Amino acid sequence: MSDDERVRRKRRVAGESRGTAGDDERPGWKENIRSLGFAVIFFLILRTFVLQTFFITSGSMEDTLLVGDFLVVNRAAIGGRLPFSDKHVPGYSAPERGDVLVFDPPHTDEFRLVKRLVGMPGDRLEMRDQVLYLNGEAQDESYAVHLPIPDESDPRMGWQTTILADGVDVASYRPTRDNWGPLVVPEGHYFMLGDNREESYDSRYWGLLEHWRVEGKVSFIYFSYNRESYRPFAFVREVRWDRIFDRVR
Repeated sequence: MSDDERVRRKRRVAGESRGTAGDDERPGWKENIRSLGFAVIFFLILRTFVLQTFFITSGSMEDTLLVGDFLVVNRAAIGGRLPFSDKHVPGYSAPERGDVLVFDPPHTDEFRLVKRLVGMPGDRLEMRDQVLYLNGEAQDESYAVHLPIPDESDPRMGWQTTILADGVDVASYRPTRDNWGPLVVPEGHYFMLGDNREESYDSRYWGLLEHWRVEGKVSFIYFSYNRESYRPFAFVREVRWDRIFDRVR
């Protein structure tokens, strides 16, 4: 074998070795699928038990939350609900009076709601002329908005007779939007109200919220724009910069 042939053979062997090593370093389709699977599982765990997002589409929580607000909801604080069940994983805290919560309402399975928790188990609640009373004391609700709309009754409020406080005559009880109670919140349940009191469909009408229906506590607004604007591309031209990253209280 000549010297030239020996050189060519060495180069060919070296090239084959490098090609084999390169093939080994490239991930195969099984590895790609495995990585994608881990990413999907991580995302589902994060969304189910840690954080979720929520978009405001109605004015029932004005002025605390506006139509077009995008929210970050802390699910870890209360404990995320296991999918397709009424069980919760433990959270590092419990719902407190005044919290703004996202929940699965008892009257529909089509959407989630966001309201403020005003009544805890054992609380005695009453409203007189739009003023909320908790255990006999009027509450200073700086977040509540009231509109100059005449009071009205609603047959959907008839459920309240099941939790009337002692001494209230069931036969003569006639609740209205701005005057109802006193009611006593039973164990394992919460009483929820929207901050925009005359424009909110809440516990006054559809009843109490069971603890297991709570999905998380609203933390802050991560984006906001005037969704009701008629300008084209409102999500770019009508951004509410002053609301971005505002904490929700």
